Amino acid sequence: MNEIQNLRNIGISAHIDSGKTTLTERILYYTKRIFAIHEVKGKDGVGATMDSMELEKERGITIASAATHCEWKGHRVNIIDTPGHVDFTIEVERALRVMDGAVLILCAVGGVQSQSITVDRQMNRYAVPRIAFINKCDRSGADPYKVVDQLRQKLNHNAVLMQIPIGLEAELSGVIDLVALKALYFEGPHGDDVRTGEIPEEMMKEALAKREELLDAASMFSDDLMEAVFEESVTEDLIHEAVRKGTISRMLTPVFLGSAYKNIGVQPVLDGVNRYLPSPAEARNIALDLDRGETEVALKTDPDLPVVALAFKLEVTPYGQLTYLRIYQGSLKKGDDLVITRTGKKIKVGRLVRMHADQMEDLTSACAGDIIALFGVECYSGDSFTDGRLNYSMSSMFVPAPVISLSISPEDNKSQNNMSKALNRFVREDPTFKSHVDEESGETIISGMGELHLEVYVERMKREFGANVATGMPHVAYREAITRQAAFDYIHKKQTGGSGQYGRVAGFMAPSEEGAYEFVNQVKGGAIPTEYIPAVDKGFQSCLQKGLALGFPVVGMKITINDGKAHSVDSSELAFSQAAIGAFKQAYLKAGPVILEPVMKVSVEGPSEFQGNVMGSINQRRGLIISSTEDGNFTTIDAEVPLSEMFGYATVLRSLTQGKAEFTMEFSKYARLPESLAEELKADLSKRKKGDKKL
Repeated sequence: MNEIQNLRNIGISAHIDSGKTTLTERILYYTKRIFAIHEVKGKDGVGATMDSMELEKERGITIASAATHCEWKGHRVNIIDTPGHVDFTIEVERALRVMDGAVLILCAVGGVQSQSITVDRQMNRYAVPRIAFINKCDRSGADPYKVVDQLRQKLNHNAVLMQIPIGLEAELSGVIDLVALKALYFEGPHGDDVRTGEIPEEMMKEALAKREELLDAASMFSDDLMEAVFEESVTEDLIHEAVRKGTISRMLTPVFLGSAYKNIGVQPVLDGVNRYLPSPAEARNIALDLDRGETEVALKTDPDLPVVALAFKLEVTPYGQLTYLRIYQGSLKKGDDLVITRTGKKIKVGRLVRMHADQMEDLTSACAGDIIALFGVECYSGDSFTDGRLNYSMSSMFVPAPVISLSISPEDNKSQNNMSKALNRFVREDPTFKSHVDEESGETIISGMGELHLEVYVERMKREFGANVATGMPHVAYREAITRQAAFDYIHKKQTGGSGQYGRVAGFMAPSEEGAYEFVNQVKGGAIPTEYIPAVDKGFQSCLQKGLALGFPVVGMKITINDGKAHSVDSSELAFSQAAIGAFKQAYLKAGPVILEPVMKVSVEGPSEFQGNVMGSINQRRGLIISSTEDGNFTTIDAEVPLSEMFGYATVLRSLTQGKAEFTMEFSKYARLPESLAEELKADLSKRKKGDKKL
C-alpha cells in the first residue's frame, strides 16, 4: 500500500503547440529515463521520445497518445502524453478516463485557447484534479499573469501562483518559489542543476504580495494553516498540505511557470505532481455491478481484492494486439486468468509489459493503480476485465460522433486486401474512426473527426500496410427530421396459406423536443397486447436508419401509439414490427421532413491585421460569427459554420493570412439546411444514382 501511495498517474494535455511533448521529454531526461534531449521535429533527425511514429516525427505533432513511466524523489510516475489537435480528441478522452491527475499546459503568449477549453471540459467530465504549467515564458509577448486571469475567468479555476518568474521573455532566468521564498535557477547545459538562491531585492515586495495571495487561497482548505497565518508561524509543510487538499478536491489549481524548451522550471512541476496530485488510493473510481442492475460500486485500490481493470487503448503491432490496461483493483501476474465482462470470454495473461513510448519492459506482476499493457489479447477499446469473481464493468468513456467522411478505393487487387486489413485494425484502435460500405454506391466510406484525422489514416494505410488508395470527395453526415405532427393508422395484413400476419397500429409522430428518439405507449384496454409493444418500437426504430426524404438517418422524433388491433391467431411480433414500418411510411412525408446539416464550432486565431479577411471568409461560408476577442495584436474569432462549407478551409485561411492564422473546429449541433441547398443536394444524389446505374 505504501508503494501505491507513492504512485502518480498523470496525463499531459493542452492546446496545439503548447509544449506537451517538449515538457515530457524534459521530465524523462531529469528522471534519468533518457540520457539525451531531442526536440520535436528534431533537426538531428531523431525527434522526441514520445513521438515514436514516423508521421509524428515528420509533422512535428502528436497523433497517438504515448505512455511512459519514470521515478522522481521516491515516487513512481506513469505519464501519458496526449495530442493537442481536436481531430485526435479521443486520445485525450481515453487518457483522462484512466488518469488520477493531470498537468494542464498553457502557452504564456496564447493563454487559454480554444482547445484548452475542450481539454478542460474533458478533465471536468472525469473529475480529474490538475495542476497548471504556463510554458513558453521565454517567448516575446509572454504574460503569465494574464494567463492566470484567463484561467479564472474563462475556465472558472481558482488558480493560484506557486511561483513568479525572474525576468520574462528573453530575460527569463529562473523562478521564485513562493512556498519556500527562495529563488530557483536552472544551471548546467540542460538545466540539470537546480541552484537555490536569495530572492533579488527588487522582487521581494512582489514575492511577498503573491505569497499572501497563495496563503489566503490555501488557508481555506486547512484550519491549521489559517491559525498559523494569524500566529505568523507558517511552515512549508502546512502550505503543501493545504494546497494538496484544495487540488484533490478540484477547488484549487496550483500554477507553475517556466520554459520547457529552455529547461527552466520543469523540476518544480515534478515536485508539484508528487506533492499535490492524488495517488490511485485517493482517486474515486466507480464500477457498475452487472449482477445488481448496474448499481454503482466504489472500487478500492487494494492489491488483495478481486481484479477489476479497464482496456482504454489498443494498438495492433506486427506481433499481435497490444492492450493498454489500467488496473483499478487487485493484482495481475503472468499466467493469471482474466474474464472480459462484455463477452464472458476467458483469457490467459501471457506477456505483461510496461510501456516507454514504443519500447516495452517485461513485468512479472502488476497491482492496483498501475498502467500496463498485455500482449495477444483479443478485445475492444473500453472492455472491462475481472478475474471471474466479480461481474463488474467500468463506465464507458464519452466517444464523440464522427463529423466528416471520405470515400476511398484501392488502386489494385493487392491494395484491396491490405486496405481491408488496415480498416479492421484502425476501427478497433480508434472508436472515433468508422468504416462502412455504402449500400447504394458500393463505395467504402471512412468517417472521422476532421480532415487531418482521415488524412493521417490514409497515410498510415500506405506506409504501414502498403495499401495504395485513392480518396474521393468527403460526404457530410446529413440528417433528416420532421417539423410537424402527423397521424398514422396502418393495418398490416398478409395471408399466404397457413397462419397469416395481422397487426394494426395507430397513433402519431411529432418532433421530439429532446432531439432524440422517444417512444410513448398510450394504448389502453389491451388493444395491442403488451408483448407486441417492443416489436412496434423496434419496427419504428429500424426506419430511423434511412429517412424517406433523401435516405439520411432520422433524428428528433417522438412516436406515440394510442390504438391498434391484434388477431388471436395471425398476430405476431413480426406482424406488428411490419405494421410499424408501414405506419412510418404512411405518416413520414406528411410530417414535413427537412434536411439537417452538421454545424461546427470554429475558432480562428491569428494576427489582428487579418481580422477583416477572416470574417469575410467565414461569412462567405454561411458562417455566423459569435464573438471576436482582441488581445494585443492577436484576434480570436469564434463562429458557427456548416461543415460542408469547411472543406479545404485550411488552405484558404493560409493564403488569406500569409500562413499566420490557424483554426480548430469541433461539432456543435445539427441545423436546418436552406431549401435551395436541399434541392441541390437532392439533384446531386439522383444524378449520382443514375451514374451508378449506368456503370
